Amino acid sequence: MSAMTGSDAAGDDRVARRSNDPVDEAATARATVDPHGIVTGWSKGARRLLGYRSAEVIGRPAARLLAGEPPTRALRSLQTLPRWNGTVRLLHRDGHRLTVNLLAHRREPDGEDMGAGEWFLVSSQTRPASPAQDDALVMWAFARSPSAAALYDTGLRLRRANADMERVIGLPEAAMRGLRVSEIVVDPEGDRTEQCMRRALETGEQQHLRQTLHLVGHDRESIWTTSLTPVRDAEGRVRGVLLSAHDMTEENLARERLVLLNDASVRIGSTLDLARTAQELADVAIPRFADFVTVDLLPAIEGGDDPPAGPPAGPVTLRRVANQSVLEGCPEAVVEYGALAVYPDESPAADCLATGRPLIRKVTEPDIDKWASQVPDRADRVRRYGFHSVLAVPMRARGITLGVATFSRHRRPEPFEQDDLLLGEEITARAAVCIDNARRYARERRTSLTLQSSLLPQRLPPQAAVEVASRYLPASTQAGVGGDWFDVIPLSGARVALVVGDVVGHGIQASATMGRLRTAVRTLADVDLPPDELLTHLDDLVIHLSAEAEHTADTAGGIGATCLYAVYDPVSRRCTLARAGHPQPALTTPDGTVEFLDVPAGPPLGLGGLPFEAAEIELPEGSVLALYTDGLVEVRGRDIDEGLDALRATLARRTSSLEDICDTVLQTLLPERPADDVALLMARTRALDAAHVATWDVRPDPASVAETRKNACRQLGIWGMDEAAFVTELIVSELVTNAIRYGGAPIQLRLIRDRNLICEVSDASSSAPHLRRARAFDEGGRGLLLVAQLTQSWGTRNTYTGKTIWAEQELPASS
Repeated sequence: MSAMTGSDAAGDDRVARRSNDPVDEAATARATVDPHGIVTGWSKGARRLLGYRSAEVIGRPAARLLAGEPPTRALRSLQTLPRWNGTVRLLHRDGHRLTVNLLAHRREPDGEDMGAGEWFLVSSQTRPASPAQDDALVMWAFARSPSAAALYDTGLRLRRANADMERVIGLPEAAMRGLRVSEIVVDPEGDRTEQCMRRALETGEQQHLRQTLHLVGHDRESIWTTSLTPVRDAEGRVRGVLLSAHDMTEENLARERLVLLNDASVRIGSTLDLARTAQELADVAIPRFADFVTVDLLPAIEGGDDPPAGPPAGPVTLRRVANQSVLEGCPEAVVEYGALAVYPDESPAADCLATGRPLIRKVTEPDIDKWASQVPDRADRVRRYGFHSVLAVPMRARGITLGVATFSRHRRPEPFEQDDLLLGEEITARAAVCIDNARRYARERRTSLTLQSSLLPQRLPPQAAVEVASRYLPASTQAGVGGDWFDVIPLSGARVALVVGDVVGHGIQASATMGRLRTAVRTLADVDLPPDELLTHLDDLVIHLSAEAEHTADTAGGIGATCLYAVYDPVSRRCTLARAGHPQPALTTPDGTVEFLDVPAGPPLGLGGLPFEAAEIELPEGSVLALYTDGLVEVRGRDIDEGLDALRATLARRTSSLEDICDTVLQTLLPERPADDVALLMARTRALDAAHVATWDVRPDPASVAETRKNACRQLGIWGMDEAAFVTELIVSELVTNAIRYGGAPIQLRLIRDRNLICEVSDASSSAPHLRRARAFDEGGRGLLLVAQLTQSWGTRNTYTGKTIWAEQELPASS
């Protein structure tokens, strides 16, 4: 049993008592009883009380020690109680009976239910002290109590004050005896305390107060919790009030520091803007921690590069990025936002950067005099506003010194302490990590923007099919630059391809993937694939890129993208479109009607195994196609349908300039800081006049080649292009001859007069010709080589009915 000596637990009555032990173990009778009522422990005090030795009691029923049978109801209640106290009649060994006060504790084994443990029984055998002895002990306890206490009579006059109260007030008891609280502490809180004392006297109930006091002789305000307890006599009459006060200043400061630290963790680093993060640090510290705060950074970090290792040498040059003050307008500030300033070697900022450790410095007159010779304007502000304590903390993150945060006090009278240094270091470290994140993000963002800018079209290529205008707006949030892109690709036959795409994700990886996809689209467009087939090939490429990225651990979730590809023919005024998970394009007709084209919604690129479908529509001349990425219409806090409605309404406005339309769309639909990249491509369609196109059907007979040459020359004469007749005759002769010899009927020749002169020969065969090197005595094989030499460009495109071979000649400037 835990409260007994080892010899007692073993059943031995002999207990060794050390002569210098003030505690008389035998002054308490102790015993233990198991759940079955068997005595299991017996102390020397128990033997002194009842006369039994331990050997005579242990192992036997405890009921034998009772004088008479215990009440059945009492035994039943003991089974559910954790503790019991009362008087019991016990039987002494010599036969006489005695009544004792007994306290019984139930000790439950760990994990057992109530009732399974033993009982620990104790009874005191000491003689009660005299009332005079008790009174003296009570007075001694009151005088030496560790909490401030004072006793007031019913007239609210002080009768007694303990030593701690004398220390707190700064007066001896004799100087305060007979005075009221409001006369001892001249403060509004003194009057408030008296009101609560009166309430305690009237109601007889204890009152509680929380008070902030600036006591005489104390440097700072202190926080107290005060209890006012009515003092009653033996008859229950209230005879006075006991005031007990506990100093909660340190606990309150610790709580405020924790609140400030939690506030800093929430408020600092809300964005990836370096200057704003620095300002958040300054704002958090005012006014709960300091009266004036400055944040200065080393100029070396401005470009995103890591500053040199080690402390800065010589006078420190810093750039002011943030400051805040308890005074409106920060009149203490000498250095303006963004300005560079030199800090002398012995200044707090320079010292803490040189040592790499935070420091607290008391501002003295010799310090100010020294600064006056080096930085007179700062010394003047320090003296004018009464700066008395400065805490400087170096801003370090990931082993790099970024700058210094300086906290100053000139309104709060208390100087910075060691606990303040730890708190300042903690919140500054938090801000330093966030500033370093912002610095690294800015560096990556610049890299991504540079990469993306180099991958996007630097200027849209010249072509006559459409008038175009475009905008690219990178995201301004911490998500980083995305993978949005657009392109305008001239195709054969005066046609043009319009492309808008979006790579899932942000950062350099998304920009690089965008560049690869844009290159792939240009390559596939050069082959002149129909839109749906082009997207199928692009889908395969994205699948391969995803597998490659997962294999090299570049991205955890693979690569995804959306794309819209459209081909417009100004001769037929028909536009063929296909999309892969991309928003529908908008069409504004010349009469001002705006509609979203019903292009079949193919799956996003990278899923594989699902088909893409194309839609073909005829566009009136002067129609405006709007191709865009989802960042334009999907804005946080706004439903996508609302975004589409806003786009429809904006496009319906009468604006002649495509550039103005682009600006209006962005200003109307996007917030000030868009969360996603936006690419917008506007194209107004043109149509080639029928007089600029000539078409002839060709009989599949070699004799018809001469007639076809004459028709072409005659048309060139009509167009006033006789100087191009010789080359055109050679091209027509070669292409028509190849179509008759190797192709199939029907055969057709078409001349298009656009920026250049385009010659097209179509036939029903899908076999495409190719250049080959003719040997010395070969009779053929030199025709296409001749065409390639005489034209600006040439190629083949497949059609649904066969193929078309085309060749393009550059026209003289006069044409």
